[in-house]
Amino acid sequence: MIHFMNPINLDRLGRLAVGIAISAAVIFSSAVSIAESEETSFSYDSYALVLKTYVDDRGMVDYKGLKADSESLDTFTKSLESLEVDVYNRWNEEQKVAFWLNAYNALTLKAIIDHYPIKSSPFKSLRFPKNSIRQISGVWDKLKFPVMGSKKTLDEIEHEILRKEFNEPRIHMALVCAAIGCPPLLGEPYNGDKLELQLDDQARRFLALPEKFRIDRDKKRVYLSPIFKWFGDDFVPTYGTDEKFDGYNRTERAVLNFVTNYLSPEDRDYLTSTKLSIKHLGYDWLLNEQQDRT
Repeated sequence: MIHFMNPINLDRLGRLAVGIAISAAVIFSSAVSIAESEETSFSYDSYALVLKTYVDDRGMVDYKGLKADSESLDTFTKSLESLEVDVYNRWNEEQKVAFWLNAYNALTLKAIIDHYPIKSSPFKSLRFPKNSIRQISGVWDKLKFPVMGSKKTLDEIEHEILRKEFNEPRIHMALVCAAIGCPPLLGEPYNGDKLELQLDDQARRFLALPEKFRIDRDKKRVYLSPIFKWFGDDFVPTYGTDEKFDGYNRTERAVLNFVTNYLSPEDRDYLTSTKLSIKHLGYDWLLNEQQDRT
């Protein structure tokens, strides 16, 4: 005899099957997401510890302490070498920019402590402070660091990768070449998820320093860091304008247009409406080292 299942039971079995299928799909999707996250992840934890321990609120570095306890910095720089190119290629643009900013700044710290205390030369001391990164021969174009299976100089990271591959002029508010004239070193790693906020904060922080930027209303003059002279053209694609800042050249208009984003309303209106002369400030090459208070 053939027994037919109760229609109610069939309905319950159908719902159960659907539920099982949905649960399986959710588990599979979560597993894929976790796997993808693991494949594209990269840890900045050791670098974060370096910054937290040896960088103060002004962005100054305790190089003596860092040299004596360089394990965390060594761990991070070694991780730059072991990162796989395929993993890097799956990152978005913000993650890539953050990676190279952290790499440049961390490798600069390594270059300093590898030569610390810095030995000065009589010839270089005629132009630069004795305690300066400028006393380290070939620090930007000769010293090579392993990154993703190849050797990179600091110049290559800055000029061949960050400046060429990405249209992000705010990197100049974030790259720190271990000098007082540089932007202050951020006390945390750059992170792709909040890079926009971090770069804006760095720009605002940089332009708030009178030795980097200031307006003299009496002389009708604006003082700019030489960074804007050396890399002014990098600001043109994003901040270039023909609609304001009459009387300035193309690069100057772009730089001033960039600067106005981070000023008070009063300063912004004054800079926009008044023709000022531009003077580039000097660059302080003294090492960005914390002063011993003992």
